[in-house]
Amino acid sequence: MGRMSILPILIHPDPRLKKVAKAVPDLSDDLRVLAGNMLETMYDAPGIGLAAPQIGLLKRLIVLDCIKEEGASPRPIAMFNPEIIAASDDENTYEEGCLSIPEQYADVTRPAEVSVRWIDVDGNEQNQDFDGLWATCVQHEIDHLNGKLFIDYLKPLKRQMITRKMVKLKRERAR
Repeated sequence: MGRMSILPILIHPDPRLKKVAKAVPDLSDDLRVLAGNMLETMYDAPGIGLAAPQIGLLKRLIVLDCIKEEGASPRPIAMFNPEIIAASDDENTYEEGCLSIPEQYADVTRPAEVSVRWIDVDGNEQNQDFDGLWATCVQHEIDHLNGKLFIDYLKPLKRQMITRKMVKLKRERAR
């Protein structure tokens, strides 16, 4: 394994963030390295989740680690072809943010618990129930695979305001 790379994260608005990602047909060493680099990029940002479309790759791969407590052991998870197979009727509202929409936060309501099925880096099928912040995060990341951003849940006016701020940010960064 070579050194991990930090990958550039796309900033909204970007057409690639609105596209549906393709399923990963089978695992390769390249994809395992990609998952590692995505985790490295996520930790560096810092963030708790990252989806492949956010680095410009339309593949169904997400990484997450929602352990935020100081001194707690990290719990990195890479999911290939993740899908939500069940969701609770109970809902939770969290203030969400996104590495592709820096410095912008808004409350989003989602199912409080979800069951997720995915393929892990070793090619094994996994199935797990998530709740709390993990449930919110995994749903947010799977949304990215379907071309959906957390601001798509907001009222149009608030969404447009955030988008305008991002256009301005990108202009400033391009100088």
